[in-house]
Amino acid sequence: MKVLGIDTSNYTTSLAVVDGAAHRQAREILTVEGNECGLRQSNALFLHVKNLPRLMAELSPGVVDAVAYSSRPRAVEGSYMPCFLAGQSVAGSIAATLGVPLYAFSHQAGHIEAAVRTCGNFDFDTFLAYHLSGGTTELLLVRRDEDEGYLCDIIGKTRDISAGQLIDRIGVRLGIGFPCGAGLESAALTFDGKVARPKICTDGADCNLSGAENMIGRMIDDGVPCAEVARFTLEFVSRTVAATVSAARTSYPSLPVLFVGGVMRNSIIRSEIASCFDSVYFAEAELSRDNAVGTAYLGYKKLMKGI
Repeated sequence: MKVLGIDTSNYTTSLAVVDGAAHRQAREILTVEGNECGLRQSNALFLHVKNLPRLMAELSPGVVDAVAYSSRPRAVEGSYMPCFLAGQSVAGSIAATLGVPLYAFSHQAGHIEAAVRTCGNFDFDTFLAYHLSGGTTELLLVRRDEDEGYLCDIIGKTRDISAGQLIDRIGVRLGIGFPCGAGLESAALTFDGKVARPKICTDGADCNLSGAENMIGRMIDDGVPCAEVARFTLEFVSRTVAATVSAARTSYPSLPVLFVGGVMRNSIIRSEIASCFDSVYFAEAELSRDNAVGTAYLGYKKLMKGI
């Protein structure tokens, strides 16, 4: 049985085919012009409409037995972003043409499923997940669900900007192309000195990150070298994540923590977290960032259960 997955997030057009335990994908990051730090929803929707036919031809899924797509950011009432309409339109058209089931999941559930499939031996019905990306910084209590894939309750969050926004805004200030995660990591890895211990701002499992943007901006204005600024930025994110996980662990000491989202591709942040805690799991680096693989696997599970 073969399932096509479609995910049209704010920054990536993603397609995937799952056939049993195997998957393949086609994906393209949306173009952000100049020194911009993101995309308007209208621009993202337009770029998805342009990308989808070409990526579909590249993936060449053939006849499929079901289609799954990301319909919204989170599986809660009122969660909505126009960019997901592009995937919904194509998914619905294909499913209707082939006469096959059409399954809708949240973008967040797709991230979690991609991590569950690639992080190793992970067989938990209830667990914590930390979703860190350009649009999200949320610490979640997660339960498996037959319809939605996963149901998530927020137990910790950023109170202002996301971790991904901080990384991208600092990266753009340093002249790194958007999205800036990979470039900022490369710059940080060239720094072989010691950075000052960042003073983080947390309240239990919640955090504030906008103050760091101002502080690091002053470092740039004062002429601190790019590599040192990059390292300090990633250390700030790492220590913030570690502190909020520690706070959550006081209420949920026995639950493992699964890390998902594009920020968690970063080797410096992953290494810091892994050194601080046990029972932590990470998605395969390539499937930490936005992808349709998790969405396709959710659709595959639902199809097989129905059969």
